[in-house]
Amino acid sequence: MLIVYLFVRELTAAVRLTGLGGHPQMVRPLLAPMAEGATEARYGKLSDATHFKLRTYSAATDNVGLFFGEDIFVAFGAIVLMTTFLKEAGIVVEPMHVAVWDIPTAICAFLIHGFRLWLLDRQLARDLDALTRNAAGDKA
Repeated sequence: MLIVYLFVRELTAAVRLTGLGGHPQMVRPLLAPMAEGATEARYGKLSDATHFKLRTYSAATDNVGLFFGEDIFVAFGAIVLMTTFLKEAGIVVEPMHVAVWDIPTAICAFLIHGFRLWLLDRQLARDLDALTRNAAGDKA
């Protein structure tokens, strides 16, 4: 679920729809509880540490998607700043070229953070499956 949100967040940020997500609007009320609920439905009751880890990864997903997605938008302030700075240094670069060359960076950020989310899923599966098996063994 977090990988899908990362993809959507990068796409919406790339077309300057940054207000569609964010910590107060999306992460805290929707995304983090959904991630926690999906994990609880799969593994049962979660520890506080697991809840906090899921919240942290939810917030990080929003940050990565926004940060790298908005660099693709041509009229974003950072692109204007970069092109102005380079122009003053005698290097003429069009804002569109900077935005186009930010696309590979956004793709790499998606792949790297998506891989981190996949690793999180594997780690939770390993740790929580072991806890579930131990709890079942204690009851028997």
